[in-house]
Amino acid sequence: MEQLDYMTFLVQKQQSARPEGIKRIKLPDRMFDFQRHLTEWALTQGRSAIFADCGMGKSLMLMSWAENVVRETNKPVLVVTPLAVTAQIIREAEKFGIEAHRSNDGKPSGDITVTNYEKLDKFDWKDYSGVVCDESSRIKCADAATRQLVTAFTRKVPYRLLCTATAAPNDYIELGTSSEALGYLGFMDMLNRFFKNDNNNSGMKKYFGEMPKWRFRGHAELPFWRWVCSWARALRKPSDLGFSDDGFILPALCEREHLVRANNKREGFLFEIPARDLREQREEAKRTILERCERVADLVAHDQPAFVLCHLNDEGDLLEKIIPDAVQVSGSDSDERKEERLLGFADGKIRVLITKPKIGAHGLNFQHCNQVVFFPSHSYEQYYQGVRRCWRFGQKRSVTVDIVLTEGERKVMLNLQRKAKDADRMFDNLVSEMNHAVGIERVDKMTHGMEVPVWLS
Repeated sequence: MEQLDYMTFLVQKQQSARPEGIKRIKLPDRMFDFQRHLTEWALTQGRSAIFADCGMGKSLMLMSWAENVVRETNKPVLVVTPLAVTAQIIREAEKFGIEAHRSNDGKPSGDITVTNYEKLDKFDWKDYSGVVCDESSRIKCADAATRQLVTAFTRKVPYRLLCTATAAPNDYIELGTSSEALGYLGFMDMLNRFFKNDNNNSGMKKYFGEMPKWRFRGHAELPFWRWVCSWARALRKPSDLGFSDDGFILPALCEREHLVRANNKREGFLFEIPARDLREQREEAKRTILERCERVADLVAHDQPAFVLCHLNDEGDLLEKIIPDAVQVSGSDSDERKEERLLGFADGKIRVLITKPKIGAHGLNFQHCNQVVFFPSHSYEQYYQGVRRCWRFGQKRSVTVDIVLTEGERKVMLNLQRKAKDADRMFDNLVSEMNHAVGIERVDKMTHGMEVPVWLS
């Protein structure tokens, strides 16, 4: 048996995604340099993820990627998006001279077929050479039907691309399920390789209920981020990749908290105090619906567009009733009605849009609006994505985020602030190791020899 030196042994043990993609690449001239760089890398990789912030041009990048895969394989590519984003992304493709068509019945509709996640079960993977999952954070819940469906669909498709804004803070589930959908490490394999469960229990239910109990194994954090960067690229601005930020500097963001006091005190309490657990927080939210909704109505009492995000059906119904020119998109609406109203707001036909984050906070472009009103929750991703519908590259005005909360929700805000710091830390790790990976690639491509000092010969 051939003996390996120790360094060769270590290299072979590394979990890295090897390029299996396309070499003959043709991209639109109007692409920015960082967009060209990312798209070329994704095509060369073959199966990859782009975590690019809102407004960075993911639509152009993913459509250009799809166009090149079609050209290489002479077989269609399927682009899967959230509801209402389907129509918007087809519009974006038309602006760049890329032809894409919608399909709701499971049949290919031209070289680039676009559908939404709710219709994916009607499609056959055998019809496609490539698949793009836009807003791929939709697949991060490992026990969700959507994730199982997407992973099963993509498993045998040769070319795959996941696109979403920056991954959620310390959300290793999202990174693991993304890796699994791309055909690299499964998320449980990822956890067992890089993390340690302090409860010594890796059961699915325990895992999702006790995510903070998972921590990096000793000396595993750096290899973990390098492994992620072997199949993913992330950026919040072009300079993260070494390019100029000209044209990609965001306007000011003003976050304002509005404290609402309940008219009826909690039974047994003389003063309002922060809710201690999720049950008390839910009770607080239900007890203060009227006061909070009335404050929202006051905040949007003007003639400009406003985007209002709520969490309860009763909140949405009351807000729609007391705010003039307001339209609600609710979970009970048909897909067609949801899409019509979401696009109506994007086109400026509706002044105030009311919806839940899980319905309207992903993928849509509301740059015409510069006011977001938000009831806080523990989900930083919902908050971030909701704000980014309006505060994104291309927005010309400063954006105001009005957060309406009660005294009992103080701990919710503290948790959101903590998660924001975790998100920044996670992103810094991604960018640092991404640049390290790019540096290694450049060294590997060097053709000039190195002069070795005599004392090392």
